[in-house]
Amino acid sequence: MPDGTATEDTALKDTATRTVGGIEIPAPGDWVIDPAHSSVSFVARHMMVSKVRGHFGEFSGTIHVAEETERSWAEITIKAASIDTGTETRDTHLKSGDFLDVERFPELTFRSLRIEPGKGPNFRAHGQLTIRDVTRPVVLDVEYEGAIPDTRGGTRVAFSATTEMDREEFGITWNMALETGGVLVGRKVKIELEVAAIQAAEQPA
Repeated sequence: MPDGTATEDTALKDTATRTVGGIEIPAPGDWVIDPAHSSVSFVARHMMVSKVRGHFGEFSGTIHVAEETERSWAEITIKAASIDTGTETRDTHLKSGDFLDVERFPELTFRSLRIEPGKGPNFRAHGQLTIRDVTRPVVLDVEYEGAIPDTRGGTRVAFSATTEMDREEFGITWNMALETGGVLVGRKVKIELEVAAIQAAEQPA
């Protein structure tokens, strides 16, 4: 006879998710981002043609799912000094006053203000991004990836999101002209998030 594990996992998942408009979404409540299974990364142009990729190693956040999904919100706080592009000298420059100025502005933050439903599991999160104490509106294109049973016995949900920002709008204007024309660092930075979250009540004490 079946040992009941599959049935128990399904029951847990059923209590942590719901179906709205034929789409499975997380149940109302607070979902805490699990940094060990999430990532905050970015891509920027270098010398006009190549790309530099990096990520932030330290961050935390919460996704609040409301009864009315349009009223849901999310917030994330990122430690600026945790930036990592794989090159120590470049990371030191990015932490300096030319870029993130981590001594004066140790955190980057994002908080969504409004959810715009899209097609299927896709939606747009309108919010505010703060870098170096400068706050500007941004829009994240988000996809809900689904829910699976978690190893702690609860349920884990996953989202992916992307947006693009103009670093000069946040006061990050440092650059260097190239002899061949153009500049060393591009203005546009693409931000990519892969987020796994667990219901707040399921977090270990």
